[in-house]
Amino acid sequence: MEMAGRGDSGLEKEVSMLPAIAWKNGSLVMVDQRRLPWKESYLTLKSVEEVARAIEDMVIRGAPAIGIAAAYGLALGMANLKAGADVESEFDSYYQRLWRTRPTARNLFWALERMKRVYEENKMAGLARLKRILLAEARAIEKEDLGINQKIGENGASLIPEGATILTHCNAGALATAGYGTALGVVRAAQARKKKIKVLACETRPFLQGARLTVWELTHDRIPVTLITDNMAGWLMRQGEINLVIVGADRIARNGDTANKIGTYSLAVLAREHRLPFYVAAPLSTFDFSLKSGQDIPIEERKADEVRRVGGRLITLPGVPVKNPAFDVTPARLISAIITEKGIIRPPYTREIAKIRKGQ
Repeated sequence: MEMAGRGDSGLEKEVSMLPAIAWKNGSLVMVDQRRLPWKESYLTLKSVEEVARAIEDMVIRGAPAIGIAAAYGLALGMANLKAGADVESEFDSYYQRLWRTRPTARNLFWALERMKRVYEENKMAGLARLKRILLAEARAIEKEDLGINQKIGENGASLIPEGATILTHCNAGALATAGYGTALGVVRAAQARKKKIKVLACETRPFLQGARLTVWELTHDRIPVTLITDNMAGWLMRQGEINLVIVGADRIARNGDTANKIGTYSLAVLAREHRLPFYVAAPLSTFDFSLKSGQDIPIEERKADEVRRVGGRLITLPGVPVKNPAFDVTPARLISAIITEKGIIRPPYTREIAKIRKGQ
């Protein structure tokens, strides 16, 4: 992996937020999100293995962005193939390596499955043409995601009252997508309608995506944001300082049960206790229609040192046992509405999600 400074990146886009990922000169360039907000730097990835490790190590994170990265990873691997290579075998090895990176985010598998369909339809076209087709498909996935997120924002903005204080968790913004955001896309759209909103961002232990990324994004776009620790949310709800909660999602079962960053379930329970709306914003590519309920969603368990250490420094005994599930599942009954690019889904979710799926 090679690192580039901001001035060398060439990653300008129409939206104000920098993109998490871009294709440049035959390589894949990513913002190294582990270094934000202290340093804005980029990694230039030149192999499937480097892309896979970037996903695993959370150089890039957020379900839509992971899906985009996987699609480009496949395209990158194929672009590097030489004449005479065993194309079928190489494609399968790249596909399987990327498939194993992170188990919970549905968009990863959705994007890989989409790329595989395109590969199967065009594998007899010749290697040079196949390379162009796969790269074009990865670019299409990225471009579509940006438009989808803007539609999610437009749909969700209608749910945000004038002057609302919005609680969000983790980072479901430009850095987690192609450049606009799901939960933060709704925030951006509400801000664009001049609703004079404010955001409370949970720090989101243990990886601190809220403290590091959401605060940085919203400050960059001049949206008022206040950082809170994860365990402050209930008291602030009790004090009347929060009007609603909006979060993203990594996988949604067909009954509406939703997997998102660990701590989301707790916020949903607290919102129900305090009679506050709890909204989920996600594209249809995050829905896993093969799963009946959230009980079937695989939950990733990450490395113990992500909890034992903060900023690389130990905060506890080095050998203490650790539980570190990266996600939890919020039951559909605690969710007020799910905001998608096709509209706002309300209970009963099993029926309404089926309607949305049928209309795809």
